[in-house]
Amino acid sequence: MATARLDIRLDEEIKAKAEKASALLGLKSLTEYVVRLMDEDSTKVVSEHESITVEANVFDQFMAACDEAKAPNKALLEAAVFTQNGEFK
Repeated sequence: MATARLDIRLDEEIKAKAEKASALLGLKSLTEYVVRLMDEDSTKVVSEHESITVEANVFDQFMAACDEAKAPNKALLEAAVFTQNGEFK
């Protein structure tokens, strides 16, 4: 059950278009439409900012460099400590 509340003001034309879209999708209310859009978009935005996608050849180069590395340098060790201290997520 939803317990949080969001109050917004918007242009009448935007509201009318959103109400029409909501009805065309067979949703019960404008609120259901807005919540659905917010959920889908926020999931996408968070995913885009919390993941990295690289081309296969770039990944292969990265893995080859990792395989060739002898020992982590000072900067890498400091970065590892930084992430373990919870300063980076």
